[in-house]
Parts: sequence; structure tokens; C-alpha cells
Amino acid sequence: MLIDTHCHLDFDRFDEDREAVIERALEAGLSHIIIPAVDLDRIPAMLELADRYPENILTAVGVHPNSTANLPDDYLYQLEEFAEHPSVVAIGEIGLDYYWDKVAPEVQHKTFAEQIELAFELALPIIIHNREAGTDVVKLLKQSSLVEVEKPGVFHSFLDSEEMAWQVIEMGYFLGFTGPITYKKNEWLRDIAKNMPLDRILVETDAPFLAPQFKRGKRNEPAYVANIADYIAELRGISTEIFQNVLTENTGCCFGREEIYGG
Repeated sequence: MLIDTHCHLDFDRFDEDREAVIERALEAGLSHIIIPAVDLDRIPAMLELADRYPENILTAVGVHPNSTANLPDDYLYQLEEFAEHPSVVAIGEIGLDYYWDKVAPEVQHKTFAEQIELAFELALPIIIHNREAGTDVVKLLKQSSLVEVEKPGVFHSFLDSEEMAWQVIEMGYFLGFTGPITYKKNEWLRDIAKNMPLDRILVETDAPFLAPQFKRGKRNEPAYVANIADYIAELRGISTEIFQNVLTENTGCCFGREEIYGG
């Protein structure tokens, strides 16, 4: 059993064949797909999709750093209302993004900090987006109420240094690995995946983005998370079955949902 812990299945690139994509994921052995929000406007449709597939789709609600400009004054109240939906397992994806430079850093910082505190108040983990902003992400996390939480969330699509990986693991976070771990040039990322504690690893696709090497350049989809899991299992020298069991336990532990454990 596998879980794609980060997949934008609500994006329009899946509009023409979303049902078939979900069916392929189930055939590949997935029990659940977690869909994180990127902005307020998309959340209602995302939750509606979860209502259509209540046995297989879980969600996270939050505002991506590149969507944090010009938020309504009541955006936190809206997120809190959305978080009451039974599919919601986290606040996310939230964080900082200095690569695209779409939103001023001070705006990103404020919104990230506010959403972190909302997660703490709601007793939900967070799904963290970090692109070229690791130092500031960690600084804000250390200043937040989540320092009191044993397993506060996951660093989605981890692509930072091994030093950063150890730092965030020591803070209680999980690391989510995506398709780039299979890219030929990314030996440094494979070294991180080999060296991290097994009980802090999650797998994800970030579909429709970041397809693994065998589909690189094409649309990614949740079924391909099996390829990522198999790849890391081989790196670690353990059986696919054992690693999948570890991943299931890790995911249930991170997101605190019994239905993940039970499949």
C-alpha cells in the first residue's frame, strides 16, 4: 500500500482524464492521495473532489507563498472553516519561495507565520514549501508554537542540503522525496535519502510536476509514486514490501489519520 503525500490532482492538467488517473493510481497500489491547496479560490473544488472519492482522497488547506499577495483580511477564518472538512489532514502547502520572486519576502513571512500558528491552534501538521529559502523557513519554524509539537509536518519535495535535512529532522519534521531523486545528476539527493532515518521519509509526486526520470518532461501523475518508492528502497537496500510498510506508517504518523494505517 502506498500514499502519494503531495499531488495537485485538482489542477486543470487533469481535467480531461482525472478519473482515469485516479484509477491508475489505485491499480498501482495507492490507497490515498493527499491534495494540498495553493490558493483560497481552488479549495472548494478540491474539497468537492475529496467528497467524490472519500475513501481515497485527503486534502490540506493553505496558501502557497506565491499566492500570498492581496489576501482578504479574513483568509485565516476561511482556512479555519475549510479545515473542518473531514478530508483535511494538514495546513498546506505553505512556506517561502525566493526563486520566483512573485511576492515580497516580508509578505511571505507574515502569511507563513500566521498559517503556522493556525495549524498549531487546530492541531494539524503543516506541509512546507521551501524554495531557496531554507534558512528563513527554519528561523520562522523555530520562532513558532510548533516547536512544542513532536511531529509538526513535512518538508515537501526536499531539495536542500544534507545539513538542512538533519536540522529539520532534529526538529521533528519528515522529508518528502519526489521525482528528482531519480534524475541522473542528483547523486547528492540520493545520498540524503540513503542517510536519513527511515522513519522520517515520505514519498510524493507533486504531480503534475516533477515526473521521475522514466517520464521526465511529461505530465506526472500519482501512480508514479510507486516508482519513487521502489527507487529509494533499492538505494537503501531493503525490499519494496518492507519499505512500503515503513512509508505507510510514516505517513499515518505524520498526518495522524487512522485510515492511512488501515488502508
